[in-house]
Amino acid sequence: MKLISDNNKDIAQWAMDTALKNGCSAARVSVTVSTNSSFEYRNTQLDKLHQSSENKLYLELYVDGRYGTFSTNRLDKDELNGFIQEAVASTRFLAADTFRQLPDVARYYKRKSSDDLRLFDNSFFDYTVEQKLALAQSTVEEIIGTDPRIVSVVGSYDDGCGAEYMIASNGFEGEIQDSVFSLTAEVALKTDGDARPESYWYDSKLFWQDLEKSGIARKAMQRALQKIGQTKIKSGRYNMLLDNTISSRVLSPLVSAMYGSALQQKNSFLLNKLGTKITSDKLILKDNPHMPCTFGSRWYDGEGIATFDQILIDKGVLNTYFIDTYNSGKLNMKPTVASPSVLTLDHGAHDWNQLMRIMNNGIWVTGFNGGNTNSTTGDFSFGVEGFLIENGSLSKPLSEMNITGNILDLWSNLVEVGNDPLSNNSSRQIPSLLFENVSFSGL
Repeated sequence: MKLISDNNKDIAQWAMDTALKNGCSAARVSVTVSTNSSFEYRNTQLDKLHQSSENKLYLELYVDGRYGTFSTNRLDKDELNGFIQEAVASTRFLAADTFRQLPDVARYYKRKSSDDLRLFDNSFFDYTVEQKLALAQSTVEEIIGTDPRIVSVVGSYDDGCGAEYMIASNGFEGEIQDSVFSLTAEVALKTDGDARPESYWYDSKLFWQDLEKSGIARKAMQRALQKIGQTKIKSGRYNMLLDNTISSRVLSPLVSAMYGSALQQKNSFLLNKLGTKITSDKLILKDNPHMPCTFGSRWYDGEGIATFDQILIDKGVLNTYFIDTYNSGKLNMKPTVASPSVLTLDHGAHDWNQLMRIMNNGIWVTGFNGGNTNSTTGDFSFGVEGFLIENGSLSKPLSEMNITGNILDLWSNLVEVGNDPLSNNSSRQIPSLLFENVSFSGL
């Protein structure tokens, strides 16, 4: 099944030709289509029902050394003709920027007939509203009324599919489409004190048949019950085991600092770090963009540049940045790809249970509650919750604590990488991580 129709493609080609005829030296045009639905039960009542569909045309225009971007959801050629003429005229009022240009043609992805990453469920439109509502309702019914401490249960079903057809005036043509199905449960409990423990669990898949359709609420309930009696402990430096559900949070600042835009604005703590050791040698971070049936997989980036497997950080050494065409010129650096696709770590030998025993004493962090990172210095402060681990076993639940420090120092203190990534729920497949000597603030 193709979400982008031949008519959509014709409009994109016509729009690009029209832009060129009206004075553009170059242009890139995209047509996107999307369909989304969302259903939510709160306790026994249907609380939310939302469905939407959208078609959009995006224009990137290069006019007399100037660059402008425009979008519209009106895809009628008569209306588009005037819209494009006005867009070209508006772009001429912008300041000139000689670094704005289309990529080198040699770097574009060139489609092969055998290329299929299997990201779209062809049965997407076969499932009825009744089936989707029933999933959200049955998620609530798994646990509602099973425990007097339950204050509320929310069961949410969401799905969506989308596609993009992109062409550029110097020869690129590409088409992508994908789908997603998600089921989420949220549980809130009442206790004897003022505390109101709550938690969630979810599953998200590209294909309906792979979606976990039961057990989500029971898992959320189990996680909420574990939080009863949360407390703080004395501030100090502890070993920290990051749960695989949230371990990508401490990776995000590291990846963001690798973007060309951050480097060009001197807003990156990885500026001038290429080829140097920035983390523990336990960290081998890879981008694997061609993994089939995987969130984030793609043959090309947002500019049409062919993606490729690469080691971003090799045993702690920074190998590359994410440099798009524009920032390549601004930085006088060789372009790479504009952004990562599927991030993975080379696995260690141990699962979560083994890592907890290796840690022996420390804090297992299971959630983040706000916080921020200084993108220039790498200094961070995150609110966390989790469990105190003593002698390799759970001791007591913790909350209202913070971890502070510097991202590069934190990653330099990485001592073990787990072998347990949540492989189907995210484009960042990061396992449990064990760090030593992390500063916790509590009592």
